[in-house]
Amino acid sequence: LQNTRPVGEWNSAEIRIEDGQVQHFQNGEKVVEFQLGTQDWRELVAGSKFPGLNPTWVDVPTRGYIGLQDHNDNVWYRNIKLKEL
Repeated sequence: LQNTRPVGEWNSAEIRIEDGQVQHFQNGEKVVEFQLGTQDWRELVAGSKFPGLNPTWVDVPTRGYIGLQDHNDNVWYRNIKLKEL
């Protein structure tokens, strides 16, 4: 992503999901948008690096847990807030 902040500064992220429409913002800029359950969504899952990990994950539940992920690097999180829309 082009809008990452320098080392030592915090990046901000906001993920909005409403009626299956997902929008992901980083540092105030929309970086990803898609509709869950569509053919485009299924193609994104099939083309991901985890296509066989859980074949049913294309059928995303509307309620449940939130997971945070890193990619084998040090990572820090702060001020995590969840708000039901």
